[in-house]
Amino acid sequence: MRLKVGITGQEGFVGQHLYNTLGLFPDEFERIPYHIDYFQDEDQLNDFITNCDVIVHLAAMNRHNDPEVLYQTNIRLVKQLITALENSSAKKHVLFSSSSQEEQDNLYGKSKKEGRELFVEWAAKNNGLFTGLVIPNVFGPFGHPYYNSFIATFSHQLTHNEQPKIEIDGTVNLIYVGELVHFIIDQIRNKNNNAVVRVPHTSENKVSEILSLLQDYKIKYFEKGAIPELKSKFELNLFNTFRCYIDIKNHNPVKLIKNSDPRGTFVEIIRLGVGGQVSFSTTVPGVTRGNHYHTRKIERFAVIKGKALIQLRRIGTDEVLDFYLDGEEPAYVDMPIWYTHNIKNIGNEDLYTNFWINEFYDPKDADTYFEEV
Repeated sequence: MRLKVGITGQEGFVGQHLYNTLGLFPDEFERIPYHIDYFQDEDQLNDFITNCDVIVHLAAMNRHNDPEVLYQTNIRLVKQLITALENSSAKKHVLFSSSSQEEQDNLYGKSKKEGRELFVEWAAKNNGLFTGLVIPNVFGPFGHPYYNSFIATFSHQLTHNEQPKIEIDGTVNLIYVGELVHFIIDQIRNKNNNAVVRVPHTSENKVSEILSLLQDYKIKYFEKGAIPELKSKFELNLFNTFRCYIDIKNHNPVKLIKNSDPRGTFVEIIRLGVGGQVSFSTTVPGVTRGNHYHTRKIERFAVIKGKALIQLRRIGTDEVLDFYLDGEEPAYVDMPIWYTHNIKNIGNEDLYTNFWINEFYDPKDADTYFEEV
């Protein structure tokens, strides 16, 4: 029997990642559709709750010019959800995303702490399961600049000709969104009934240290196409985050320098500060390869002979990005994580493609998920 999981705030930064990651386990979880308008319609909210075994409450206001509006909004959402839970006779497991700001003297932190306490009261009164997650600062792909994270802001600025500015160079406890999502899924699997679960941070860095790394990625990768040295899992996650703020439409395909003389042609495809695996393929006319995506791997497709169409589509969206490459002008496209992608031979001769990926292929942990572009 699959667990039916609903996510309030499914359209948000963490919500999207949790929704997409649950989709990697179709035999274990069924994702119940959610829309932000459910909080405007009591019947729809009741139906949503009724259909769920597990509710992950992520919907919240993180920033507002008037802190009182932020506070009242977050408390109202919690109370609405509790009313809908009480209208349902079935036992539910509720997980609530609170924040390390619970301990700070601000109305956002107050709204999170009081919201968590309201759920504790609901669980005690209704014999429900409740997991209160106190979460450190979260970063990762697709967060909103100037809203979700300073890393999102810095990455956006560096890839859009803007200059980041450090307001306070403090030490920040961080968790990558993928790590947080898997932590939440473990709490669901274990049916953890605990009013306070402090989610451990996975890295601790000064703001200036992070900005220095991002500036290095800008120079080496964004401007020169080289893959920088990535010394830790944190740096890999930070690099994959940075890559997702590049304007894919206008950045790709990236033309390579073609050196020709009477002997023929020489083209440098990639400079690497990391290892990985290099492959070569031929593709006959009309054939498409790929139609899969990765959640952590860095991958480059370089066309060296023939004509190709490379297509990308971000998981959970409908927009397909088309890039046309020709071996007469060697070029490459890098695949962002959480983008399904393919390559098709659209010419009349064999297509020659060079592939690089930053880790060896392991069939037991392939990080390769098939989905049509």
